[in-house]
Amino acid sequence: MKNSKTVNILLVEDDHIDAKAFLRAMQNLKIGNPVTLASDGVEGWEALQAMERPNMVILDINMPRMTGLELLRKIRADKHLHDTIVFMLTTSNDDEDKFDAYDLNVAGYMLKSDMGNSFVKAVTLVENYWKVVEFPVCQEKVELPEAAASRSA
Repeated sequence: MKNSKTVNILLVEDDHIDAKAFLRAMQNLKIGNPVTLASDGVEGWEALQAMERPNMVILDINMPRMTGLELLRKIRADKHLHDTIVFMLTTSNDDEDKFDAYDLNVAGYMLKSDMGNSFVKAVTLVENYWKVVEFPVCQEKVELPEAAASRSA
């Protein structure tokens, strides 16, 4: 069953085999949402700046140039992106990484323990998430002239 919501997915993953496994799992589950691939946090940040909303980010932690946690901190500090839904999909089973990720409000922390099955489970979880969750329609906030006048009075 195809999802009627269009959620733009950003996959930030430096391991090409893992990225292919994630994309293959999406294809096998017949998920047609647009996916942008970035190979590290720097590329991920640049891609996120250009993406239409609503969006969802799937982040690895251990990457060159900018780690997933560093990217997550930038996302949470940005006034336009702070509410982005982020899932961690990583090999790191370190409790400190888990605490850091959840302190930064990730929607979930998933381990890449079993290549094939982990990616299918992760993609299924992500798909079920956006099937159930309602996203607001992204609109710029426009201030009415009366509101601005009343504040300056």
